[in-house]
Amino acid sequence: MMMLMTSMLGCAACSSDGASKEAADVSANDDVPTDFQIQYTTAVPSEFFQTASQQGTIELVEYESKDYTSASRPMTHKPAYVYVPYGYDPSQKYDVIYLLHGWTGVAQEYFLGRSGNSRTGLVNIFDNLIQRGLCRPFIAVSPTWDKDNRSKDWGESTREAAVFSQEYVNDLIPAVETRYSTYLTEATPEGILASRAHRAIGGFSLGSITTWYVFEQAFAYSRMYLPMSGDNWSQGMYGGAYYPDATAKFLADLVNASNYKNDFYVWYAVGTEDVRIDQTHNQALAMAKLTGTFNSSNFSYHMKEGGRHDFNAVWEFCYHALQFFFPPTNTETMTNYYNRQTHISDVMNDPTFGDYGRLIFPVNTGYWSGTTLEQLQLTWYNYIDPDKTVEVCNYLRAHADNCFIDIYTEAEKQANPELRNTGLFFFRGNSNAPFAICNAGGGFSYVGAMHDSFPHTLELSKLGYNAFALIYRPGDAYEDLARAIAYICDHADELGVSRTGYSLWGGSAGARMAATLGNSANLRSLTGRTDLPQASAVIMQYTGYTTVSPYDGPTYACCGTNDGIASWRTMQSRPESLSALGIPTEFHSYSGLPHGFGLGTGTVAEGWLQDAVHFWQSQSGATAIRSAKANTRQQDSVYSLNGIRRNTMQRGINIVDRKKVMTK
Repeated sequence: MMMLMTSMLGCAACSSDGASKEAADVSANDDVPTDFQIQYTTAVPSEFFQTASQQGTIELVEYESKDYTSASRPMTHKPAYVYVPYGYDPSQKYDVIYLLHGWTGVAQEYFLGRSGNSRTGLVNIFDNLIQRGLCRPFIAVSPTWDKDNRSKDWGESTREAAVFSQEYVNDLIPAVETRYSTYLTEATPEGILASRAHRAIGGFSLGSITTWYVFEQAFAYSRMYLPMSGDNWSQGMYGGAYYPDATAKFLADLVNASNYKNDFYVWYAVGTEDVRIDQTHNQALAMAKLTGTFNSSNFSYHMKEGGRHDFNAVWEFCYHALQFFFPPTNTETMTNYYNRQTHISDVMNDPTFGDYGRLIFPVNTGYWSGTTLEQLQLTWYNYIDPDKTVEVCNYLRAHADNCFIDIYTEAEKQANPELRNTGLFFFRGNSNAPFAICNAGGGFSYVGAMHDSFPHTLELSKLGYNAFALIYRPGDAYEDLARAIAYICDHADELGVSRTGYSLWGGSAGARMAATLGNSANLRSLTGRTDLPQASAVIMQYTGYTTVSPYDGPTYACCGTNDGIASWRTMQSRPESLSALGIPTEFHSYSGLPHGFGLGTGTVAEGWLQDAVHFWQSQSGATAIRSAKANTRQQDSVYSLNGIRRNTMQRGINIVDRKKVMTK
């Protein structure tokens, strides 16, 4: 059925009077802001097309309207099909979205197919979005702009679409929103305006063009707009393709003249192989240039890679847009959404994250394994804590709107696509507190962030520090870390972090990165700048890095005595050499631990992070946050390396509570 419907829409939604396919490219348009991004959608998970256990119902609402194409306004009797969510409660209020079909379409086909006798994949998506807590319950309406709900020739259809905004405000909204429990309190223009924040309208193909007519002629009455594969024709048919700048200016002017110029959102979308890409793409880029009106607070542009002019694209766009328009209001649902049995692929493909979800786990899939969060394994790592993995994933989802930061511009990423595999995950602490950048290891082959940097940044944020986990290119790791330091320092006020007193953290390969950029000479060389402050502390785990320089920063280092990759003796030698240069150091080794123990939860190393933070605080003099307590578990005995008991710790290596501790 899906294949048949796709084929039907692919033919029916096109006209023979099409514009030529001459879509502009972002990189080729110098006027488009460098930070403007096309957001590529991900496929709807297959399980969302399955029948949910909690199913909404489809109801027919019939109402009286007029033929607005005729000066005499003869009466018409119209159908609208309404999706009512499972558990609909008249004592609760519901948001509403109106979805408009394409050319030759009919009112029932979005929800019941063209024949009107079977639920479509879109209805299953609605049910699953609500049941899984990805959307708060909403009402969806599928009407028709045809005066008698039947296919017409192109000319008559476009005339009817051009005047649908009058029916939308005068007849359709009152008929639907007074029948159901919505935010409309009275069926008047004033009442519709008062409830606009809870109303969205969207459409596909000619339905998208109709959506733009509504935007143009009745902008104030809906807060959210979802035009898919179609443009505004205020400047002429296919104005988005032929007159994109004039079209965008027209739209900007009408927005700026409205009392609601700061309270709307356009979620614009098209497939990369859509026959209507020229209309949509050119208009989107022209709108993006008018940053005084259309910006990230009210406008986004989305593409389905390989998407065509069919229902597959419509379903995918609705799947993503509805989560944006109607996010869940239950914070508990958001923060405890994942569990040990959650599939890793479900996290990566969660539309809440957009395109960056794929960066949460290593891009190079050859270095990790496991199906669920509980089963995650990473090459060269031990003691992976599944509960911490779940906690990290839930934190990222709860803060999805502001947890990921691009450190390279869209123009740079288009010039070098590998830069799309970079970015910072931001775990926020207290306002204007110092920051830390944590770099996971992975042998410069992959980035093991889920065990080797995400847990660290999460714990640092709990202490009040602003912590960033860097996702870098293994072959250009130092370049990416240099860019990250510069980016954070340059945007410190915007990010709400202190520019000075920061620290660099890393494990294994990430520790080499931290040590290298913690060196002031290297920092200048790799960034090409002299105005960036040096890190106040470098925190290193399990690496055999031995290079020493007077320009190195204060260093805390730790490892396990059974590390077959980074010998604790080799690692100890570097702090000794740094100390001889007068650079503050602290070294810890942990009896019996192998390489890659991460936070060391449940091992003799548990609590090392507090020790490292205490060292950082002693170097930076940070007072803006809650001080971390040093790791002061009961210490019954102190021994030398040869087993001789001591009353106090002495210079050199001491065995304290089965851990090796070096004092200077």
